[in-house]
Amino acid sequence: MNSGFELDGLAFFFADKRVIDDVSLYLEPGKFYGVVGPNGCGKTTMVELLCRFREPRRGGIRYNGRALAAYSKKQLAREIALVPQNFYINFPFTVCDVVMMGRYPYMPRFSGPSRRDSEIVSSVMEKADIDGMAGRFITELSGGERQRVVFARALAQDTPVLILDEATSNLDIGHVVRLLGLAALRVHAEGKTVIGVFQDINQAAAWCDQLIFMSGGRIAAFGKTSKVLTAETMRTVFGVNAKVYFESFSDSFQVAYKPEGAKSQRFKGLEGNA
Repeated sequence: MNSGFELDGLAFFFADKRVIDDVSLYLEPGKFYGVVGPNGCGKTTMVELLCRFREPRRGGIRYNGRALAAYSKKQLAREIALVPQNFYINFPFTVCDVVMMGRYPYMPRFSGPSRRDSEIVSSVMEKADIDGMAGRFITELSGGERQRVVFARALAQDTPVLILDEATSNLDIGHVVRLLGLAALRVHAEGKTVIGVFQDINQAAAWCDQLIFMSGGRIAAFGKTSKVLTAETMRTVFGVNAKVYFESFSDSFQVAYKPEGAKSQRFKGLEGNA
């Protein structure tokens, strides 16, 4: 029996618009996957299908050899945790309360948090650098602070699969490094799976073992980051001229872009002053 995700001929429509178009893919466990592509190419819809927030029009998804649709909501909550793009909540829960929500799938009905639940939440909050705001209300936080809290809630859920939908879009680089580092540690130290949607190609390249390039609802390229992150792929998928090179300082492949038009003259004549 295969473990991980198996996508077979997956298709999804919004009204008459096909957003996911005949996608077949196997995602084995124990890897950090990055999903990248232009706006509107189907990245978020793909992860919503993996979380079963949406149902495919055609095709199917199997998780650990079993139809995803066969899992109950509680079973899925113990298998898959999501950090969404946006998190809206109007009720003034404290930060600690929100992170503790990640433990709900493990709590018996009508029971409060166990000592282990509290220990996990405390540990995650410290690692995510939000322990100092434990008593603050989620409604009073900035967008970046709120995103860190939701990230911590997903880590506290402690599932085999963590899905990140542009989960670092509002964060400063210090917290990007900290939180993606925590996610990567779970992959490489614990054999868990992370699937992240990224707008920043260089962030994806720095942390992801494999990249999934999407274009027009289809898979344009999929494989090891070192193999599929090429100038040709960037030109085909994004329509940009780019240079892909290995950066020894970050121990990862990175992408540089050549500015076009007037901006390309910004530093003309300044090279000797550097």
